[in-house]
Parts: sequence; C-alpha cells; structure tokens
Amino acid sequence: MATDRITIEPGKRSGQPCIRGLRVTVWDVLDWLASGRSEDEILADYPELERDDFKAVYEFAARLGRRVAL
Repeated sequence: MATDRITIEPGKRSGQPCIRGLRVTVWDVLDWLASGRSEDEILADYPELERDDFKAVYEFAARLGRRVAL
C-alpha cells in the first residue's frame, strides 16, 4: 500500500503526516502541486523524495478526504 510511505511521529513537524520519516509533510507536497509545481520540479528541489512518494501523498489525501463531512 502506498500509504505505508506516510509516517506520523509526535515530535516531528508537530505530528503532521510526513513522507518516509522525512521532514516533508503530505501538506507541503500538496501545496507545491496546487501552486503549479510539477512532480519533476519538486523532485529536483527535494532529491530525498522519490517518485513513488507522490502516489502515497495522493492516496493519503484521497482517504482522508473521504472521511471529511462538510
């Protein structure tokens, strides 16, 4: 499952969901994408990320979004 790449640690980034224990959160990646940056641009700026991390971000956001009642 792609979301296995998403980790939550109480002392890291205030317990926000991070990618593989890095200090890059799911929300960071989604914000960058929403601002118009491409996956390739993000990977160039953050070489610690991997292409499969994007799938995990999308899957995590989709699962979380299904639980939100507006």
